[in-house]
Amino acid sequence: MDVYQKSPIRVLFPRTSGSRVEEAVLVNTSGGVAGGDRLQTDVMAIEDASIAITTQAAEKVYRALKEPAHIVTTLHAHDTSRLAWLPQETIVFDRARLSRETHVEITSGAELLALEWLVLGRTAHGEKLSAGTVTDHWRIVKDGRLVWADSFRITDEVVPHLCRKALLSDCTAMATLVYFGSELEARLKLVRDLSSSLECHCAATLFSGLVVARFAARTSYDLRTGLLSVLRQLSTGLGRGPFQVPRMWSC
Repeated sequence: MDVYQKSPIRVLFPRTSGSRVEEAVLVNTSGGVAGGDRLQTDVMAIEDASIAITTQAAEKVYRALKEPAHIVTTLHAHDTSRLAWLPQETIVFDRARLSRETHVEITSGAELLALEWLVLGRTAHGEKLSAGTVTDHWRIVKDGRLVWADSFRITDEVVPHLCRKALLSDCTAMATLVYFGSELEARLKLVRDLSSSLECHCAATLFSGLVVARFAARTSYDLRTGLLSVLRQLSTGLGRGPFQVPRMWSC
């Protein structure tokens, strides 16, 4: 009903065969994120809304001298709305500095699928992190009450130890997928049943009325392949609506 956009972020609505808007695409016209940049996205799905939000391409976070880049996403899913937040990956260049926050507000009766994923270094170029800072925060509020809070943090001192098994064990790509809605046990079982067949590590749990799934892989390709498999299977179970693999993922 309302759209507000300010450079460098643009919101596009690709043409579809039907009359309803089913997918919104965020475009960063600057081509990436530099130290000191601040990007903010707010999405509100009102009663009976059904919408998927994705990005045109992978977001790139460039090397920063001192000031981190800030990316803040706030999602609201109310009443009988169905909202899917399915951006493509965020690639953190060597010596980049990133602070990312994902805030979610949901009410009983809504349905939400939210994904965020990180790739550490341009693996296709053989790049590995030698230094950098990444903080990635999730906060989910249900019916006005905080039900899940999660934080991931890398600092310059930690980067040399990421290969340890207790940390990332040589994985350079990771993702968090959260689902809120009906038949939580069935959704959890579906992800767990798929996990052994994926090319990436995967584990899922049911917590505070949320299905939370974690993914990790040695390459972004393996992670993308795993996420595609999970999203396709979830879309089969969730029926028509926004919980599909975004079209932009295959463009």
